[in-house]
Amino acid sequence: MLSTFLSHQRKSFWRSRNRGGSIAAQVVLGFFMLYFLAVAVGVGFGMSIFLPEIFKGVDILTSFNGVILYYFALDFVMRLQLQELPTLSIIPYLHLKVPKGKIINFLNIKALFSAFNIWPIFLFFPFIFMEIIDEYGGFAAIMYIVSIISITLFNNYLILYIKRKSITNLLFTLGGIIVIAIFAALEYFKVISLINVSDFVFRAIGERPYLGFGFTLAAFVAFYINSSFLRSNLYIEELGSKQEKKVSTDYAFLNRFGKVGELAALELKLVIRHKRPRNSVLMGFLFLFYGFLFYKKPMIDADSFGMMIFAAIFMTGFSILTYGQFMFAWQSAHFDGLLTNKIDLKNFIKAKFLLFTIASIIITLLASFYGFLSPKLLLLHLAAFLYNIGFGTVIVLYFATLNYKRLEINKSASFNWQGVGATQWILGFPFLLLPILIYLPFGLTDKPYWGLFAVGIFGLANLLMRGFWVNLITAKFEKQRYKIAEGFRE
Repeated sequence: MLSTFLSHQRKSFWRSRNRGGSIAAQVVLGFFMLYFLAVAVGVGFGMSIFLPEIFKGVDILTSFNGVILYYFALDFVMRLQLQELPTLSIIPYLHLKVPKGKIINFLNIKALFSAFNIWPIFLFFPFIFMEIIDEYGGFAAIMYIVSIISITLFNNYLILYIKRKSITNLLFTLGGIIVIAIFAALEYFKVISLINVSDFVFRAIGERPYLGFGFTLAAFVAFYINSSFLRSNLYIEELGSKQEKKVSTDYAFLNRFGKVGELAALELKLVIRHKRPRNSVLMGFLFLFYGFLFYKKPMIDADSFGMMIFAAIFMTGFSILTYGQFMFAWQSAHFDGLLTNKIDLKNFIKAKFLLFTIASIIITLLASFYGFLSPKLLLLHLAAFLYNIGFGTVIVLYFATLNYKRLEINKSASFNWQGVGATQWILGFPFLLLPILIYLPFGLTDKPYWGLFAVGIFGLANLLMRGFWVNLITAKFEKQRYKIAEGFRE
């Protein structure tokens, strides 16, 4: 049965109309995977050299033990965004004499073929064979290997469960992001240290190797939960009931905006129900942690906002940028229907602005936890917020009228270049560089707060001119709509 499923997958790929683009994407992705695999091999065999340089004055075994769980914590976050769900169209098999267990087993086996499951082997095993086996003995080294494989499988199947669960419940994903943010904040503020926890755990495994089976048990639990969820949802009736529930969903808070709110609610439903737009929006929440890379205490104390304004614009406007660049392409499958329906195009454009504003408000409020680092960052984020909703939304929507490439919105956003063209690359320059250019003269004359004020005022002025921009973009859209529709039909 496994060979039959694989044969169907292969035929589906080669008979697809988009196989040319799929092959190109797989080739590019393959180069990336090989590059990171080579890096993992180099780090794995050079760990005896790198660790003493990174953790100066720390015992090499302590530093190695400390980085294991830290790596898998980062692995978990990366998988949350990048790991693909194993795809198999199950509905054609449900009415056939195919045991559901075999379908589930195929999905679980296919999920193992991920680069995330290969990297730990090349990253950690060389050091185990070179150092751990001499320090703790052969059995302990084997249990180190068992533990690392078990944690890898635990992450693998837990992420699959979380992603499948989030398809029907967006709050499930948001809750997971909040939990990750809490642990990241605890680590950042030195309340807990994952490196110390990891060292304690693996030092215990080295001294009492049988403790490593605890990770194995956790991996089996994650596998069982994922398989049980699949078994409970392999029914057409289940799919139908969930879809019916979604159709009745209403967003009362949007009703106050009249026709604009109705159109915004329809688009919000599109985001929640389809993989690629949903992933594009959720990436904005994941990039809330971007500030930890840029907001350093010496820069905050020196009021070096010029170095931090890029991060602020990027964090508070990432959802606008990633979702907005394909603003009309999200509706490419039914774009002809939009043109033939009695829809006021001005309200159609206003609905886009409304969604952008709501998304930016939510992310800016969530990013306010950086105020615990310094109240100065709240001023920085306020300036970035005004810029994003004032000018960022305008430039994104204007460039969206120049995009004529169709999108398949049920595909993942990760490593997916469908619909990406020169327009998307050019868009990033005015969106991200303009606020830096506005701030630069004030930064060079040692007036950083005036620079933030200038960025904020620029955004506020454009926000007050929103009526003008709506008319301009509506006129541009009316001029381009048939060309856009023609491109979406290809």
